[in-house]
Amino acid sequence: MNPISVRGFAVASATAVTAVGSVVGVASGTSAQTNDAEATTVDSTLLADIPAGQQARVQTASLTQQADAQAVQADASARRDAEEAARKAAARTAVAKKEAARKAAEAKKTASEDTPVTPLLGTFSTAQIKALAAQMVPSGQFQCFSNIVMHESGWNMNAMNASSGAYGLFQALPASKYSSAGSDWQTNPATQIKWGLNYMNSRYGSPCGAWSFWQTHHSY
Repeated sequence: MNPISVRGFAVASATAVTAVGSVVGVASGTSAQTNDAEATTVDSTLLADIPAGQQARVQTASLTQQADAQAVQADASARRDAEEAARKAAARTAVAKKEAARKAAEAKKTASEDTPVTPLLGTFSTAQIKALAAQMVPSGQFQCFSNIVMHESGWNMNAMNASSGAYGLFQALPASKYSSAGSDWQTNPATQIKWGLNYMNSRYGSPCGAWSFWQTHHSY
């Protein structure tokens, strides 16, 4: 290998090292930038000793290595940014899910505790009428209340005594008595239940008081 070739390889190596140093200096923002500038000047002087054809190859190799180093740094930075963004997004999602679950639990609790009795219309099953009554009658009085209704009508809001004309859940006579609790007494079991509960409370003090009387007299 002739002296010029050896010189060219040495310059190429020095240029590559300088390119890496330049990247580091730019990234850190330190005095390395000054050193890079000096190194670049030296490299330019050295390149003058290399034949023109080899100078282009050396410069291309230096620029390529510098671009590769910058690409590596950019890729690493992008990965860090993406990981940080993903972590923040996951944290926000977790907080949102927790808050949604809390609100759903509160809504469910409120609905179960504070939902008012809603008038029902149409044809009702025994289970539906019982469930409605359970919302309106105090829990400690419900069994007594249920016993009376079962004996009087079997929880049939349209039950009618053919001979007397007594009607509804409580066999009111006349049936129009239910109207004191609401004009929809013929279609709304809640209205009949309201009337029956008021009647038991006012006449016997409570549904259990009415049931005690009924057990002795088979009427109330």
